[in-house]
Amino acid sequence: MQNIIVEKPYRFIPPYRTTFWSAVLRGLRIHQYYLWRSEGVTSYEVRDVQRLRQSIDAGHSVLITPNHPRTADPLAMGWLTVEANTHVYSMASWHLFHRNWLNAWAIRAMGGFSVNREGVDRQAINMAVDLLAEGKRPLIIFPEGATSRTADRLQALLDGVAFIARAAAKKRAKQSPPGKVVVHPVAVKYYYRGDIRRAADDVLSDIEHRLTWQPQRHLPLLARIVKVGSALLSLKEIEYLGQPQTGTLAERMNRLMDQLLGPIEAEWFGRVQTGPVVPRVRNLRIKILPDMVVGRVTPHERTRRWQQLAQIYLAQQLSAYPPDYLTRPTVDRVLEMIEKFEEDLTDKARLHGKLKVVLQIGEAIEVSPERDRKAEIDPLMTQIQTSLQAMIDALAAASPLLEA
Repeated sequence: MQNIIVEKPYRFIPPYRTTFWSAVLRGLRIHQYYLWRSEGVTSYEVRDVQRLRQSIDAGHSVLITPNHPRTADPLAMGWLTVEANTHVYSMASWHLFHRNWLNAWAIRAMGGFSVNREGVDRQAINMAVDLLAEGKRPLIIFPEGATSRTADRLQALLDGVAFIARAAAKKRAKQSPPGKVVVHPVAVKYYYRGDIRRAADDVLSDIEHRLTWQPQRHLPLLARIVKVGSALLSLKEIEYLGQPQTGTLAERMNRLMDQLLGPIEAEWFGRVQTGPVVPRVRNLRIKILPDMVVGRVTPHERTRRWQQLAQIYLAQQLSAYPPDYLTRPTVDRVLEMIEKFEEDLTDKARLHGKLKVVLQIGEAIEVSPERDRKAEIDPLMTQIQTSLQAMIDALAAASPLLEA
Protein backbone atom coordinates (compact mmCIF):
# COMPACT_ATOMS: atom_id res chain seq x y z
CA MET A 1 0.00 0.00 0.00
CA GLN A 2 1.40 3.38 -0.99
CA ASN A 3 2.25 5.82 1.76
CA ILE A 4 -0.77 8.11 1.29
CA ILE A 5 -2.08 8.00 4.86
CA VAL A 6 -0.39 10.11 7.54
CA GLU A 7 -0.94 8.66 11.00
CA LYS A 8 -0.80 11.92 12.92
CA PRO A 9 -3.32 14.67 13.71
CA TYR A 10 -4.10 16.78 10.68
CA ARG A 11 -2.83 20.35 10.59
CA PHE A 12 -3.96 22.68 7.82
CA ILE A 13 -1.10 24.12 5.75
CA PRO A 14 -1.94 27.37 3.92
CA PRO A 15 -0.37 28.58 0.66
CA TYR A 16 2.18 31.35 0.36
CA ARG A 17 0.28 34.41 -0.89
CA THR A 18 3.32 36.07 -2.45
CA THR A 19 3.94 35.44 -6.14
CA PHE A 20 7.71 35.97 -5.84
CA TRP A 21 8.73 32.33 -5.43
CA SER A 22 6.06 31.16 -7.85
CA ALA A 23 7.48 33.50 -10.47
CA VAL A 24 11.05 32.34 -9.77
CA LEU A 25 10.18 28.63 -9.95
CA ARG A 26 8.09 29.14 -13.08
CA GLY A 27 10.81 31.20 -14.72
CA LEU A 28 13.42 28.54 -14.00
CA ARG A 29 11.08 25.84 -15.39
CA ILE A 30 11.57 23.74 -12.26
CA HIS A 31 8.41 21.81 -13.11
CA GLN A 32 9.95 20.85 -16.46
CA TYR A 33 13.01 19.36 -14.78
CA TYR A 34 10.97 17.29 -12.31
CA LEU A 35 8.53 16.17 -14.99
CA TRP A 36 11.46 14.78 -16.94
CA ARG A 37 13.42 13.39 -14.01
CA SER A 38 10.58 11.96 -11.90
CA GLU A 39 7.80 11.30 -14.40
CA GLY A 40 9.46 10.75 -17.77
CA VAL A 41 7.59 13.64 -19.45
CA THR A 42 9.78 15.15 -22.16
CA SER A 43 7.44 17.44 -24.12
CA TYR A 44 4.11 19.25 -23.80
CA GLU A 45 1.35 21.10 -25.62
CA VAL A 46 -1.31 23.42 -24.18
CA ARG A 47 -4.37 23.78 -26.41
CA ASP A 48 -6.93 26.61 -26.48
CA VAL A 49 -5.11 28.59 -23.81
CA GLN A 50 -6.96 31.70 -25.05
CA ARG A 51 -10.13 30.37 -23.38
CA LEU A 52 -8.51 30.57 -19.98
CA ARG A 53 -6.80 33.84 -20.74
CA GLN A 54 -10.11 35.45 -21.77
CA SER A 55 -11.70 34.54 -18.45
CA ILE A 56 -8.76 35.91 -16.51
CA ASP A 57 -8.68 39.14 -18.54
CA ALA A 58 -12.43 39.55 -18.01
CA GLY A 59 -11.83 39.57 -14.24
CA HIS A 60 -13.74 36.36 -13.59
CA SER A 61 -12.89 34.06 -10.70
CA VAL A 62 -11.59 30.91 -12.37
CA LEU A 63 -11.78 27.32 -11.14
CA ILE A 64 -9.71 24.81 -13.15
CA THR A 65 -10.84 21.17 -12.92
CA PRO A 66 -8.47 18.70 -14.61
CA ASN A 67 -8.79 14.93 -14.79
CA HIS A 68 -6.09 13.09 -12.82
CA PRO A 69 -4.55 10.11 -14.68
CA ARG A 70 -0.99 10.41 -13.31
CA THR A 71 0.98 11.71 -10.37
CA ALA A 72 2.66 14.02 -12.90
CA ASP A 73 -0.54 16.06 -13.34
CA PRO A 74 0.07 18.79 -10.70
CA LEU A 75 3.52 19.45 -12.17
CA ALA A 76 2.08 19.40 -15.69
CA MET A 77 -0.17 22.27 -14.64
CA GLY A 78 3.04 24.28 -14.55
CA TRP A 79 2.91 24.42 -18.34
CA LEU A 80 -0.60 25.84 -18.13
CA THR A 81 0.62 28.65 -15.88
CA VAL A 82 3.48 29.38 -18.30
CA GLU A 83 1.31 29.49 -21.40
CA ALA A 84 -1.51 31.46 -19.72
CA ASN A 85 0.99 33.71 -17.91
CA THR A 86 -0.74 33.33 -14.58
CA HIS A 87 -0.10 32.21 -11.03
CA VAL A 88 -2.47 29.71 -9.46
CA TYR A 89 -3.64 28.29 -6.15
CA SER A 90 -4.27 24.58 -5.81
CA MET A 91 -5.52 21.98 -3.35
CA ALA A 92 -2.95 19.28 -2.52
CA SER A 93 -3.40 16.14 -0.45
CA TRP A 94 -1.87 16.50 3.02
CA HIS A 95 0.37 13.47 2.61
CA LEU A 96 2.30 15.28 -0.14
CA PHE A 97 3.56 17.80 2.43
CA HIS A 98 5.20 14.98 4.40
CA ARG A 99 7.62 13.67 1.79
CA ASN A 100 10.38 16.15 2.66
CA TRP A 101 10.73 19.80 3.60
CA LEU A 102 11.71 20.90 0.08
CA ASN A 103 8.64 19.30 -1.46
CA ALA A 104 6.40 20.92 1.17
CA TRP A 105 7.99 24.33 0.61
CA ALA A 106 7.68 24.07 -3.19
CA ILE A 107 3.99 23.17 -3.01
CA ARG A 108 3.25 26.21 -0.85
CA ALA A 109 5.49 28.45 -2.96
CA MET A 110 3.48 27.51 -6.06
CA GLY A 111 0.21 28.34 -4.30
CA GLY A 112 -0.66 24.93 -2.93
CA PHE A 113 -2.52 24.36 0.33
CA SER A 114 -3.35 21.14 2.13
CA VAL A 115 -6.60 19.22 2.14
CA ASN A 116 -7.33 16.29 4.41
CA ARG A 117 -8.79 13.64 2.11
CA GLU A 118 -9.61 11.46 5.09
CA GLY A 119 -12.08 13.87 6.67
CA VAL A 120 -14.25 16.94 6.23
CA ASP A 121 -11.59 19.64 6.01
CA ARG A 122 -13.50 22.85 6.65
CA GLN A 123 -10.32 24.95 6.71
CA ALA A 124 -9.37 23.78 3.23
CA ILE A 125 -12.92 24.27 1.95
CA ASN A 126 -13.13 27.77 3.42
CA MET A 127 -9.72 28.63 2.01
CA ALA A 128 -10.76 27.40 -1.43
CA VAL A 129 -13.99 29.40 -1.34
CA ASP A 130 -12.21 32.57 -0.19
CA LEU A 131 -9.41 32.29 -2.75
CA LEU A 132 -11.84 31.61 -5.57
CA ALA A 133 -14.14 34.47 -4.58
CA GLU A 134 -11.12 36.74 -4.28
CA GLY A 135 -10.34 35.98 -7.91
CA LYS A 136 -6.69 37.05 -7.90
CA ARG A 137 -5.50 33.72 -9.26
CA PRO A 138 -7.21 30.67 -10.78
CA LEU A 139 -7.77 27.81 -8.35
CA ILE A 140 -6.96 24.23 -9.39
CA ILE A 141 -8.90 21.30 -7.91
CA PHE A 142 -8.68 17.74 -9.25
CA PRO A 143 -12.32 16.61 -8.97
CA GLU A 144 -11.56 12.87 -9.18
CA GLY A 145 -9.69 13.14 -5.89
CA ALA A 146 -7.18 10.39 -6.76
CA THR A 147 -5.03 9.26 -9.67
CA SER A 148 -6.25 6.45 -11.88
CA ARG A 149 -3.65 5.80 -14.64
CA THR A 150 -6.59 5.46 -17.04
CA ALA A 151 -6.44 8.74 -18.92
CA ASP A 152 -9.34 7.89 -21.21
CA ARG A 153 -11.89 7.28 -18.43
CA LEU A 154 -13.09 9.50 -15.62
CA GLN A 155 -13.56 8.23 -12.09
CA ALA A 156 -16.54 9.48 -10.09
CA LEU A 157 -16.20 13.22 -9.45
CA LEU A 158 -16.41 14.58 -5.92
CA ASP A 159 -19.35 16.95 -5.59
CA GLY A 160 -17.46 19.15 -3.11
CA VAL A 161 -16.10 20.92 -6.19
CA ALA A 162 -19.58 22.25 -7.01
CA PHE A 163 -20.12 23.34 -3.40
CA ILE A 164 -16.89 25.37 -3.46
CA ALA A 165 -17.71 26.94 -6.82
CA ARG A 166 -21.27 27.90 -5.82
CA ALA A 167 -20.20 29.25 -2.41
CA ALA A 168 -17.60 31.43 -4.15
CA ALA A 169 -20.20 32.54 -6.70
CA LYS A 170 -22.47 33.71 -3.87
CA LYS A 171 -19.63 35.77 -2.41
CA ARG A 172 -18.71 37.28 -5.76
CA ALA A 173 -22.32 38.19 -6.46
CA LYS A 174 -22.33 40.32 -3.30
CA GLN A 175 -19.14 42.18 -4.15
CA SER A 176 -19.13 45.68 -5.56
CA PRO A 177 -19.11 45.46 -8.49
CA PRO A 178 -20.40 41.87 -8.60
CA GLY A 179 -18.38 39.33 -10.54
CA LYS A 180 -18.66 35.89 -12.07
CA VAL A 181 -17.19 32.52 -11.18
CA VAL A 182 -16.41 30.25 -14.13
CA VAL A 183 -15.09 26.70 -14.36
CA HIS A 184 -12.62 25.61 -17.02
CA PRO A 185 -12.38 21.81 -17.25
CA VAL A 186 -8.94 20.73 -18.47
CA ALA A 187 -8.37 17.34 -20.11
CA VAL A 188 -4.92 15.87 -19.44
CA LYS A 189 -3.55 13.22 -21.80
CA TYR A 190 -0.11 11.58 -22.06
CA TYR A 191 1.14 10.13 -25.33
CA TYR A 192 3.93 7.56 -25.30
CA ARG A 193 6.53 7.99 -28.02
CA GLY A 194 8.81 5.08 -27.09
CA ASP A 195 8.93 1.38 -28.00
CA ILE A 196 5.80 -0.03 -26.34
CA ARG A 197 6.71 -3.67 -26.98
CA ARG A 198 10.08 -3.32 -25.34
CA ALA A 199 8.62 -1.38 -22.40
CA ALA A 200 5.87 -3.96 -21.94
CA ASP A 201 8.27 -6.89 -22.15
CA ASP A 202 10.50 -5.44 -19.43
CA VAL A 203 7.58 -5.04 -17.01
CA LEU A 204 5.71 -8.23 -17.86
CA SER A 205 8.86 -10.37 -17.67
CA ASP A 206 9.53 -9.13 -14.14
CA ILE A 207 5.94 -9.84 -13.08
CA GLU A 208 6.00 -13.28 -14.68
CA HIS A 209 9.19 -14.00 -12.78
CA ARG A 210 7.37 -13.08 -9.54
CA LEU A 211 4.67 -15.54 -10.54
CA THR A 212 7.40 -18.22 -11.05
CA TRP A 213 6.55 -18.33 -14.77
CA GLN A 214 8.83 -18.35 -17.75
CA PRO A 215 8.45 -15.14 -19.79
CA GLN A 216 5.35 -15.55 -21.93
CA ARG A 217 6.90 -14.00 -25.05
CA HIS A 218 5.32 -16.62 -27.32
CA LEU A 219 1.95 -14.90 -26.76
CA PRO A 220 0.70 -11.81 -28.60
CA LEU A 221 1.19 -8.78 -26.36
CA LEU A 222 -2.52 -8.28 -25.58
CA ALA A 223 -2.98 -11.96 -24.74
CA ARG A 224 0.09 -11.78 -22.50
CA ILE A 225 -1.33 -8.76 -20.64
CA VAL A 226 -4.68 -10.50 -20.18
CA LYS A 227 -2.98 -13.65 -18.88
CA VAL A 228 -0.89 -11.74 -16.34
CA GLY A 229 -3.87 -9.67 -15.26
CA SER A 230 -6.02 -12.77 -14.81
CA ALA A 231 -3.31 -14.39 -12.69
CA LEU A 232 -3.00 -11.34 -10.44
CA LEU A 233 -6.78 -11.15 -10.01
CA SER A 234 -6.96 -14.88 -9.25
CA LEU A 235 -4.36 -14.53 -6.52
CA LYS A 236 -6.46 -11.88 -4.79
CA GLU A 237 -9.61 -13.97 -5.24
CA ILE A 238 -7.87 -16.90 -3.55
CA GLU A 239 -6.73 -14.60 -0.72
CA TYR A 240 -10.15 -13.06 -0.02
CA LEU A 241 -12.70 -15.46 -1.56
CA GLY A 242 -10.94 -18.79 -1.11
CA GLN A 243 -10.68 -19.72 -4.78
CA PRO A 244 -10.54 -18.22 -8.29
CA GLN A 245 -13.95 -17.05 -9.40
CA THR A 246 -15.98 -17.58 -12.57
CA GLY A 247 -17.92 -15.10 -14.67
CA THR A 248 -16.99 -12.07 -16.72
CA LEU A 249 -14.09 -9.89 -15.71
CA ALA A 250 -16.49 -7.17 -14.55
CA GLU A 251 -18.47 -9.65 -12.44
CA ARG A 252 -15.33 -11.04 -10.83
CA MET A 253 -13.96 -7.60 -10.00
CA ASN A 254 -17.25 -6.38 -8.56
CA ARG A 255 -17.56 -9.53 -6.45
CA LEU A 256 -14.07 -9.06 -5.05
CA MET A 257 -14.58 -5.34 -4.37
CA ASP A 258 -17.84 -6.10 -2.56
CA GLN A 259 -16.04 -8.70 -0.44
CA LEU A 260 -13.31 -6.21 0.41
CA LEU A 261 -15.62 -3.32 1.29
CA GLY A 262 -18.92 -4.90 2.37
CA PRO A 263 -17.95 -6.40 5.75
CA ILE A 264 -16.01 -3.28 6.74
CA GLU A 265 -18.90 -1.02 5.73
CA ALA A 266 -21.32 -3.24 7.68
CA GLU A 267 -19.13 -2.80 10.78
CA TRP A 268 -18.70 0.97 10.51
CA PHE A 269 -22.03 2.03 8.97
CA GLY A 270 -24.34 -0.82 9.93
CA ARG A 271 -24.99 -1.65 6.28
CA VAL A 272 -23.19 -2.15 2.98
CA GLN A 273 -22.84 1.04 0.96
CA THR A 274 -23.53 1.44 -2.75
CA GLY A 275 -22.17 3.63 -5.52
CA PRO A 276 -18.69 4.32 -6.93
CA VAL A 277 -15.77 2.82 -5.04
CA VAL A 278 -13.64 5.94 -4.47
CA PRO A 279 -16.29 7.81 -2.41
CA ARG A 280 -17.00 4.58 -0.48
CA VAL A 281 -13.29 4.25 0.32
CA ARG A 282 -13.10 7.89 1.40
CA ASN A 283 -16.11 7.48 3.71
CA LEU A 284 -14.55 4.45 5.37
CA ARG A 285 -11.25 6.21 5.95
CA ILE A 286 -13.14 9.08 7.60
CA LYS A 287 -14.56 6.55 10.07
CA ILE A 288 -11.44 4.44 10.64
CA LEU A 289 -8.66 7.01 10.95
CA PRO A 290 -9.61 9.65 13.56
CA ASP A 291 -8.98 7.53 16.67
CA MET A 292 -5.79 6.14 15.11
CA VAL A 293 -4.17 9.49 14.48
CA VAL A 294 -4.72 10.68 18.05
CA GLY A 295 -3.60 7.38 19.60
CA ARG A 296 -6.95 6.33 21.07
CA VAL A 297 -6.68 2.70 19.99
CA THR A 298 -4.81 -0.27 21.41
CA PRO A 299 -1.88 -1.76 19.48
CA HIS A 300 -4.09 -4.72 18.53
CA GLU A 301 -6.88 -2.46 17.29
CA ARG A 302 -4.39 -0.32 15.39
CA THR A 303 -3.11 -3.41 13.56
CA ARG A 304 -6.67 -4.48 12.78
CA ARG A 305 -7.53 -1.08 11.34
CA TRP A 306 -4.41 -1.02 9.19
CA GLN A 307 -5.54 -4.36 7.77
CA GLN A 308 -8.89 -2.79 6.96
CA LEU A 309 -7.18 0.19 5.33
CA ALA A 310 -5.12 -2.18 3.20
CA GLN A 311 -8.31 -3.94 2.06
CA ILE A 312 -10.10 -0.77 1.08
CA TYR A 313 -6.95 0.46 -0.69
CA LEU A 314 -6.99 -2.75 -2.74
CA ALA A 315 -10.65 -2.10 -3.61
CA GLN A 316 -9.69 1.36 -4.84
CA GLN A 317 -6.89 -0.14 -6.94
CA LEU A 318 -9.29 -2.62 -8.51
CA SER A 319 -11.82 0.10 -9.29
CA ALA A 320 -9.24 1.82 -11.50
CA TYR A 321 -9.19 -1.14 -13.93
CA PRO A 322 -12.05 -0.63 -16.41
CA PRO A 323 -12.82 -4.20 -17.58
CA ASP A 324 -13.23 -3.12 -21.21
CA TYR A 325 -10.30 -0.69 -21.31
CA LEU A 326 -8.24 -2.72 -23.78
CA THR A 327 -11.09 -3.42 -26.18
CA ARG A 328 -9.56 -0.46 -27.99
CA PRO A 329 -5.89 -1.39 -27.60
CA THR A 330 -3.97 1.85 -28.07
CA VAL A 331 -0.30 2.23 -27.29
CA ASP A 332 -1.10 4.58 -24.43
CA ARG A 333 -3.70 2.29 -22.84
CA VAL A 334 -1.28 -0.63 -22.99
CA LEU A 335 1.38 1.48 -21.26
CA GLU A 336 -1.09 2.54 -18.58
CA MET A 337 -2.12 -1.06 -17.95
CA ILE A 338 1.40 -2.42 -17.49
CA GLU A 339 2.28 0.56 -15.30
CA LYS A 340 -0.75 -0.20 -13.13
CA PHE A 341 0.25 -3.85 -12.82
CA GLU A 342 3.72 -2.88 -11.64
CA GLU A 343 2.58 -0.05 -9.37
CA ASP A 344 -0.07 -2.20 -7.69
CA LEU A 345 2.48 -4.96 -7.09
CA THR A 346 5.41 -2.84 -5.95
CA ASP A 347 3.89 0.60 -5.12
CA LYS A 348 6.08 2.11 -7.82
CA ALA A 349 6.11 2.05 -11.62
CA ARG A 350 9.37 2.41 -13.48
CA LEU A 351 9.95 5.39 -15.79
CA HIS A 352 9.71 4.70 -19.49
CA GLY A 353 10.31 8.29 -20.62
CA LYS A 354 9.29 9.76 -23.95
CA LEU A 355 5.90 10.98 -22.71
CA LYS A 356 4.24 14.01 -24.24
CA VAL A 357 1.54 15.68 -22.12
CA VAL A 358 -1.31 17.55 -23.79
CA LEU A 359 -3.47 19.94 -21.77
CA GLN A 360 -6.76 20.70 -23.51
CA ILE A 361 -8.54 23.68 -21.94
CA GLY A 362 -12.32 23.58 -22.13
CA GLU A 363 -14.85 26.35 -22.60
CA ALA A 364 -15.83 28.38 -19.55
CA ILE A 365 -18.82 27.14 -17.57
CA GLU A 366 -20.51 29.96 -15.69
CA VAL A 367 -21.40 29.06 -12.10
CA SER A 368 -24.79 30.01 -10.72
CA PRO A 369 -24.87 30.85 -7.00
CA GLU A 370 -27.99 28.72 -6.66
CA ARG A 371 -28.41 25.01 -7.28
CA ASP A 372 -31.43 23.18 -8.69
CA ARG A 373 -32.45 21.22 -5.59
CA LYS A 374 -34.66 18.88 -7.61
CA ALA A 375 -31.64 17.44 -9.43
CA GLU A 376 -30.18 14.36 -7.73
CA ILE A 377 -26.71 15.20 -9.07
CA ASP A 378 -25.57 18.82 -9.06
CA PRO A 379 -25.99 20.07 -12.66
CA LEU A 380 -22.63 21.83 -12.41
CA MET A 381 -20.88 18.49 -11.80
CA THR A 382 -22.74 17.04 -14.78
CA GLN A 383 -21.52 19.90 -16.95
CA ILE A 384 -17.92 19.47 -15.76
CA GLN A 385 -18.03 15.72 -16.32
CA THR A 386 -19.61 16.01 -19.77
CA SER A 387 -17.07 18.62 -20.88
CA LEU A 388 -14.13 16.66 -19.52
CA GLN A 389 -15.19 13.34 -21.02
CA ALA A 390 -15.83 14.90 -24.44
CA MET A 391 -12.31 16.38 -24.50
CA ILE A 392 -10.83 13.14 -23.15
CA ASP A 393 -12.55 11.16 -25.90
CA ALA A 394 -11.17 13.50 -28.56
CA LEU A 395 -7.64 13.21 -27.17
CA ALA A 396 -7.97 9.42 -26.88
CA ALA A 397 -8.87 9.17 -30.56
CA ALA A 398 -5.38 10.47 -31.39
CA SER A 399 -3.66 7.56 -29.61
CA PRO A 400 -2.20 5.10 -32.12
CA LEU A 401 -3.54 1.56 -32.02
CA LEU A 402 -1.20 -1.23 -31.02
CA GLU A 403 0.10 -2.87 -34.17
CA ALA A 404 -0.71 -6.56 -34.50
